[in-house]
Formats: sequence, structure tokens, C-alpha cells
Amino acid sequence: MTTEEGIVIDIRGETARVKTQKTGACESCSARTSCHAIGGGKEMEVDALNTVGARIGDRVVMGFETASLVKASFLLYVLPILCMIAGGFLGEEAAGIFGLNPAFLSVLTAFLFLGLSFVFIRIKGNRMGRTESYRPKIIRVVKCT
Repeated sequence: MTTEEGIVIDIRGETARVKTQKTGACESCSARTSCHAIGGGKEMEVDALNTVGARIGDRVVMGFETASLVKASFLLYVLPILCMIAGGFLGEEAAGIFGLNPAFLSVLTAFLFLGLSFVFIRIKGNRMGRTESYRPKIIRVVKCT
């Protein structure tokens, strides 16, 4: 489990907004769309499930499941590359069938498949972001202020 520390600054229902520092783990997080950078600096705000009843001002530890992080990373980084490669091969094969320039058609289909992978990632990412396993959770209160 990947963990981060932060301070609760707002609570809305079962969700708490936590101010924390940006780290390298943020780049591959599927919930990064629910994070809000403050002035483009190193601080950011993250919406996390408040499963422990933290209150405003509490210093908390948030956790994110490693398996979810790996799945999201694959979706963001590996899938587009695989789709582009598959599109290139498919275009080259289709060029022989239709009597077209193989280089042109393979590049065209590679970029078409890359674009389609982005559409798929957007749809799948939005669905994943709504499930609890892909959202950060407050796992414990470190210190009340």
C-alpha cells in the first residue's frame, strides 16, 4: 500500500479534502483528476474517503492500494504503446490487401489506434475513479491539532 501524510482541510459527507505534498507516486495515480494543485507548487489537495472519521485539522495518513496503482499505471503507460504497435502491424498487413503504401497506412492506423486507446483510457479511468478501490482512503489519524 502506498501511503502519504497530510492535513484534513475540509469534509464533505464521507469524503475529506487533504492537503499534502506532491510525490512521484502522483504521476501514475488514477485518482489524480481529483487532486487540485495549489498555485502549481508542491502542495496539492486530494479528495480521500474518510473511513476513520477524521476531522478538519487532523494530520492523517492516506493509503492507496498497490494493485490498483499497478493497474492504473498499465492503463496509462503500457496500453497506448501496445495499441499503437498493434495498429502499425495491422496497417501494414491491410496495405498489402488493399494495394496501398504500407508505410503510410501503418503510420495512419498506428495513430488511429493510439487515439482510440486515449478514448478508451478516458472512459475506463472515469469508471475506475468512481470505485472505492481506486480512490485514496484515510487509514489513520496521526495527530489532532
